Amino acid sequence: MHIGIAADHGGYELKKRLKAALQDAGNAMVDFGAVELNPHDDYPRFVIPLARAVAAREVERGIAICGSGVGACIAANKVAGVRACLIMDGFSAHQGVEDDDMNIICLGGNVVGFFLARELVITFLGAEFKGDERFRRRLHEIDNLEKGDGNP
Repeated sequence: MHIGIAADHGGYELKKRLKAALQDAGNAMVDFGAVELNPHDDYPRFVIPLARAVAAREVERGIAICGSGVGACIAANKVAGVRACLIMDGFSAHQGVEDDDMNIICLGGNVVGFFLARELVITFLGAEFKGDERFRRRLHEIDNLEKGDGNP
């Protein structure tokens, strides 16, 4: 799978470990930064380019990490076509893809440890959108909102 990954200082160490584990498993990785630990960097600088790449389908899925995962999630969801979620449990990691076509998983580098994060990411990457009519209908409503039509 072709995966994008991004993190600020709050997720830098987790990003490094996840990237290595995913590459070892045969995945192609695109690293949107940070490329070095800088305690003064800001997540939008890295997460927004990742989100744009996911929306443009330059990468299949994305992993966004900041200290809590909340800011990365907010930033990613500002890009039309992105469906990012803060994930901290296995059920949500697969259900978010299966029902809601989630394409970016957001993690908190100060919240989840490496082993849980790796499990969540593997679950996220292994899940597939079911495509049921009701799920497509919901996504269509969201797409309309993104296009400026505030009425679902």
